[in-house]
Amino acid sequence: MNIEFVASAAAAEVLAVLVNDGRVLAGVGPGLDNTAAGALTRAMTNSRFTGGSNSTLIVAAPAGVDAGTVVLTGAGAPDKFDDLALEAAAGAAYHAVKLSGAASLTIEVSHLSPDQAARAAFAARLASYRFLKYRTTLKPEKTPSIETIKVVTGDVKAAEAAYVAYAAVAEAVEFSRDLVAEPANVLYPEAYARRVKGLEKLGLEVEILGEKELEKLGFRTLLAVGQGSVRDSQVVIMKWNGGAKDDQPIAFVGKGVCFDTGGISLKPAEGMEEMKWDMGGSAAVVGAMHALAGRKAKVNAVGVIGLVENMPDGNATRPGDVVESLSGQTVEILNTDAEGRLVLADCLWYTQERFKPKFMLDLATLTGAMIVALGLEYAGVFSNSDELANNFLAAGPKVGENAWRMPIPAAYDRHIESPIADLKNMGNGRAGGSITAALFLQRFTNGTPWAHIDIAPTAWVKDSRNPTVPDGAVGWGVRTLDRMVKDAYES
Repeated sequence: MNIEFVASAAAAEVLAVLVNDGRVLAGVGPGLDNTAAGALTRAMTNSRFTGGSNSTLIVAAPAGVDAGTVVLTGAGAPDKFDDLALEAAAGAAYHAVKLSGAASLTIEVSHLSPDQAARAAFAARLASYRFLKYRTTLKPEKTPSIETIKVVTGDVKAAEAAYVAYAAVAEAVEFSRDLVAEPANVLYPEAYARRVKGLEKLGLEVEILGEKELEKLGFRTLLAVGQGSVRDSQVVIMKWNGGAKDDQPIAFVGKGVCFDTGGISLKPAEGMEEMKWDMGGSAAVVGAMHALAGRKAKVNAVGVIGLVENMPDGNATRPGDVVESLSGQTVEILNTDAEGRLVLADCLWYTQERFKPKFMLDLATLTGAMIVALGLEYAGVFSNSDELANNFLAAGPKVGENAWRMPIPAAYDRHIESPIADLKNMGNGRAGGSITAALFLQRFTNGTPWAHIDIAPTAWVKDSRNPTVPDGAVGWGVRTLDRMVKDAYES
């Protein structure tokens, strides 16, 4: 998508104008309406459009207005018009005309600040994302025609400067969405690692550990997950050194199960195709590191992702096997479909031991129980640190990503005790499944401030109601992590 900032909306092919609740035209809207002899007001009056958020009304070629089409896009109540309301309005405007045949959309926000103009462009760009890589027979009328977004602003240079950081985050979100959307025959662990290696062009340092290195280091629980696959498991380490040389790094850890059959504890066939996105946590970590490097964040950060395939095979881990983790703790694997925590266990231990980070925050599509607990619009947050949890929870609402803090009571530790090993990889039945999974992970943090974000509800969406989020891969977590770092951890 081409993004341009312009000083006027002259000769716009399609012009988007903000409207507040109660059919109140905002910005240049009243002037345009006067020029059009009240045509915009009449169109609203004769429709159900009232200016509510995420609503639009198309007015074709109003007389006197130098635009082929005007899109009235709802901005909601004036006293609630914030950055997210602006994003929704810009995204809704794009969706209203994306299949119209027009090549450009001009968004009129000259009454807003340059930063808000940049944010409108950012929102329209996110709204325009579609994963069409494998669509070879898509009919022209089903293909978006908008190629350029123009944003009218009172200060073009300031808006362009503000957009640089937004563009870096948008690119990172798009990269994360692409990872999650890819099929598992294309994005297997080694192929995934190579894609991340390509991010060195941004200034990231990327290190890839293959199976020989992992075996030597002792990543036995991670390797136990992948041993039934013909694909080699990988661990990828990303480093961004944007802070002072001696500053303690922050660390993100991601579950990257590129495909999850459940292993010997085989999942039902129905819906298994969705398990290509069981690497959504790792994609969030990659996206966050992409964003930090892209906008040259003033922080030292480490990203560690464990990449495996969980497949059934004559060599696969069996229920009842006992494996020694990198930490030295032994794990009885009762259910091979509780595999994500085994991947994260070794990655968390390795991260705290090697990098001595200020904190570790892991993201994973870890449990179906999280969906039962919170539905499909909130991720679960588990943490041993109020400060870290609060920083994450404060960042999410600013970028439209919802999360809810969950308990990790010590009394539930007994549910992961094993009669023959130090712990087992599942609790006692279905009760509190997300909690016992988090308690399992906590055993591998070695007292480091830590938060676990279970994004099983939010990594993939089938009926998105957010104009800047497509159906399919969300890229959930990239924006929250980036905003958390910006607000709380950059020097």
